[in-house]
Amino acid sequence: MRDSDIHTVMKLLEKELETFGLPPVSAMAEEDVVDPFRILVSTIISARTKDEVTGPATERLFALADRPETMRKLPEEKIEKAVYPAGFYRTKAKAIRKAAGELVDRFGSRVPDTIEELLTLPGVGRKTANLVVTLAHNKAGICVDTHVHRITNRWGYVKTKTPHETEQALRAKLPKKHWIAINTILVTHGQNICKPISPLCSRCPVFRCCDRAGVTKSR
Repeated sequence: MRDSDIHTVMKLLEKELETFGLPPVSAMAEEDVVDPFRILVSTIISARTKDEVTGPATERLFALADRPETMRKLPEEKIEKAVYPAGFYRTKAKAIRKAAGELVDRFGSRVPDTIEELLTLPGVGRKTANLVVTLAHNKAGICVDTHVHRITNRWGYVKTKTPHETEQALRAKLPKKHWIAINTILVTHGQNICKPISPLCSRCPVFRCCDRAGVTKSR
């Protein structure tokens, strides 16, 4: 993939969103009133969890507590029950409760808008921090999950071994106008078309631009 193709590719994949829709966390950023706490909690729940589980789990939990002050008071068992069957639901319940307490104690119940501050919260890694910064606060960041890492390497746009390396490579070369959108666009594309094994290349709108690096079998 030529570096100059990125604008065309992003435009075509943005159009693809109309067919498949937004991931649950990204959809929250399109609401009339954006709630950073809801986005933070939903992102924690979403790790290694399918979208069809993340959305309902977030709704169940926020029906019990929707602010850091009330979330910190919920028994851990109730949080576990609400987010189940999300992957690692016990670990996530502990992190959500502790993070809520730290938001109250250290940040006046405000969800931080910097990656550095967010990384100090339980259950928050670079992926979550970048997603909260971009979707909740509309600030520049690049959220790299498995889809972004896989697809940008498959394109040949970057050549990296880890998501962290991919984030740094994209920060160096991806035009800033695409930073916020790239996660939403590539998560949707990766879930539906550019799958980890046997991607649907025959249905891919950006097939002509892709190097198909590492692809041995496709449909």
